[in-house]
Amino acid sequence: MHLVLPYAAGASEAGAQALHSLHLPRLESLLARLDATTTAGGDEFSLNLPHEQVLATARGWTADDGRLPFAAVLARADGLTVAEGDDAWGLLTPSHWQVGREQIVLRDPEELALDEAESRTFLQAVQPLFESEGWALHWGAPLRWYAQHASLRGLATASLDRVIGRAIDPWLPGRQAARQVRRLQSEVQMLLHTHALNDAREARGALPVNSVWLSGTGATPLPDAAQDEPVVDLRLRAPLLAEDWSTWADAWHAFDAQVLAELESRAQQGEAVSLTLCGERRAQRFDALPQGAWARLTRRWRRIAALSVLESL
Repeated sequence: MHLVLPYAAGASEAGAQALHSLHLPRLESLLARLDATTTAGGDEFSLNLPHEQVLATARGWTADDGRLPFAAVLARADGLTVAEGDDAWGLLTPSHWQVGREQIVLRDPEELALDEAESRTFLQAVQPLFESEGWALHWGAPLRWYAQHASLRGLATASLDRVIGRAIDPWLPGRQAARQVRRLQSEVQMLLHTHALNDAREARGALPVNSVWLSGTGATPLPDAAQDEPVVDLRLRAPLLAEDWSTWADAWHAFDAQVLAELESRAQQGEAVSLTLCGERRAQRFDALPQGAWARLTRRWRRIAALSVLESL
């Protein structure tokens, strides 16, 4: 069993303070049984998050940063027909860009609370803009629209979670490589600004949908046939993105007491277990140690400081 825990550490000062408040005895005990092996990522400025790079490796993808085709995988999961050789896919997330005096911040799309009818209405409104340029748009879920176009094969885009709660400017696709995308994005913003459904949403106190975020671009992969697909636990995602550090710490403690206790029990029984901890900068994988007599003996004195491991992420 290979367990992946994204959002295990935050890069901000508040996140670091929350990290120091954690008490994770099961993690400490489990790490003493495992060896640090492979890493992924490098810094907090990569377009794909470290756990996405871990998943890409497990699936045999070799594309560069920002070109990992998660949109095509999600489209398949949403029931759309995705075939190798198609135009490349991209995930279009309806969103609210909050305009401030000095920067524009991407709000968490979950705050929109879009239902299916509203989402389909907005998609139908923007569809002609894209189709006139040779793009195809598809509806997958209220917060998941999909775009198909040949240009998305080589276009590097930042993952949505890289941008939520942050200024969008550093994360927008390069101006030269994505000139058409930037123009379409501007046209979408102008169209949605005067849309009657947004007037109705604002009248009831809801955030308007005023833009879209493009991510998950890349060449369409073969159907996923990975036999050792990791189990990804996303319980830390929402509180970290919301910077709700108290809830994040509570979720970490629950994960330690429940999931890691079970994983340690499996390791004690000799199962081949792996744990990958992922932060905003890097991911570190740990694999089961050999079960020989010497390994069992030395494990008694083996100590791995969980805090140091998490700080390195």
